[in-house]
Amino acid sequence: MIKTIIVGASGYTGAELLRLLAGHPDAIVIAATSETYAGQAASVLYPHLAGTPDVEFVRLDQVAKMAADVVFTALPHGQSMTIVGDLADKHQRVIDLSGDFRLESAAAYSEWYKMPHSRPELLGSAVYGLPELNKAEIGNADLVSNPGCYPTSALLALLPGLESNLLMPEGIVVDSISGVSGAGRAANNTTHFCGRSESVTAYKAGGTHQHIPEIERYLSAAAETPVTISFTPHLGSFSRGIYTTVYATLTRPVALEEILDAYKSRYAEQPFVNVLPAGGLPELKAVRGSNFCHIGLAVDERAGRLVIASAIDNLVKGASGQAVQNMNIMFGLPEETGLEQAAIWP
Repeated sequence: MIKTIIVGASGYTGAELLRLLAGHPDAIVIAATSETYAGQAASVLYPHLAGTPDVEFVRLDQVAKMAADVVFTALPHGQSMTIVGDLADKHQRVIDLSGDFRLESAAAYSEWYKMPHSRPELLGSAVYGLPELNKAEIGNADLVSNPGCYPTSALLALLPGLESNLLMPEGIVVDSISGVSGAGRAANNTTHFCGRSESVTAYKAGGTHQHIPEIERYLSAAAETPVTISFTPHLGSFSRGIYTTVYATLTRPVALEEILDAYKSRYAEQPFVNVLPAGGLPELKAVRGSNFCHIGLAVDERAGRLVIASAIDNLVKGASGQAVQNMNIMFGLPEETGLEQAAIWP
């Protein structure tokens, strides 16, 4: 059995790790940390975990001497880097769910996350944990940086089109709408029921969201030329999920069938990406609670553009499910292990 520790287990991504690992046939959670809820059973804070192997939250200092095969760090940006650095110093294998190791340099991190990086020497050793892009590297990694939820939805939507030279690298527009769980457990004026119900709000518009350089970094590698996107995130009135719509200019007039063939070929060996047939567009409910990404395509012949829609569960494929998928790859298991459940419907 793979022995796992979850650092920061009382947040939504930590709770989702507890849920997914409870049903994993080859992994066990030996400790889950929470400074706020130490001494309390996870099923008290999260009743949906009742009936699963219960875990009692402990303080971080209580796991310092525990031997685990892999540690998941599910902490906010800025809090993770020091703890990950300490774990790396102890030669622990780590999957980090924060943004602290997704960028290529301390300067880029400081620019976009508005804080200094305390362990910049680890940035070069972190493997970006998008399995559909870096599966071989993930298998040999000691530190995996789990992708952001918005970047996962945008990259999976765009990679085949750029890699096959079907899309121009200029003028790409990405609009995403996220469920409120993406903002974390702490309530504020924009996320509590009265402020969020029956509403949609754009935020961090004008090219300021911290996920932009992460998306552009890997799109540029796919296109083999610099890519700059216009990205606007939105907050919706639902609990979980990300729906992304991308608008990209075609390099030439091309039939939808040819584009679908390129996408289906690109993801033929990727078990969690489902390219919908012609005329099909994804629905958030069709991925809720699952590790799947659904992608739909439409050609706007009048504008010479490809419209790409992708849907993921932000807490699963956008966070904890992808982290478990990465763990499976790191330990030589089929990447679907423990993640094969279908979405919840209705």
